[in-house]
Order: sequence, then C-alpha cells, then structure tokens
Amino acid sequence: MQPNDITFYQRFEADILSGRKTITIRDKSESHFKAGNILRVGRFEDNQYFCTIEVLSVSPITLDKLTEQHAKQENMGLDELKEVIREIYPRENYFYVIKFTKNI
Repeated sequence: MQPNDITFYQRFEADILSGRKTITIRDKSESHFKAGNILRVGRFEDNQYFCTIEVLSVSPITLDKLTEQHAKQENMGLDELKEVIREIYPRENYFYVIKFTKNI
C-alpha cells in the first residue's frame, strides 16, 4: 500500500471530492509542495486514501491576510476558517495556501 502524501480531516472529504474545497492552509512543515505535484490524499483520522489532487500553487500568507475568497475556496465562512486554523495551529501565524484541483 502506498503512503499518502497529505491528509485532511474526514469532515473535509466530501467537499474535496465534490470540488467545493479547492485550497488548504498549512504550516511550514507542509510548505514544500510545488505546482504540478500529484498527491495521494488520505483521511487524517485513519490515513485511508480517498483521492488524488494536483497542486496548482503554493503561496505564503498570514492569518490576518485571509479573505472571504479564501474562506469560499475552503467552503466555509471567514470567521470559521480562522477558528479552524487557530484550532489546528494554535501557535502559528505564518501559513501556506496550497491551491489544488482533484484529479479524476
């Protein structure tokens, strides 16, 4: 079995599969991805593979620079997005927006 390259919480699986979630915001540990990378995607909870994505771009951002557009690409509201990021990365302020498309 191949390892997954990136994981998402299970609650985001349906949004990724439907194309409603087209970015992910990660910390420095996952900033090494490059445009054109094809990544195996698994669920964080059980590492179960569920799709493949292609990275379109990776760009740095700070929490205060997040916009409604980012929130829309995450399929949530801006306040909710910031809350989720603070929950996952309580001590971070510098992040990377990984824009992706689901491979068929």
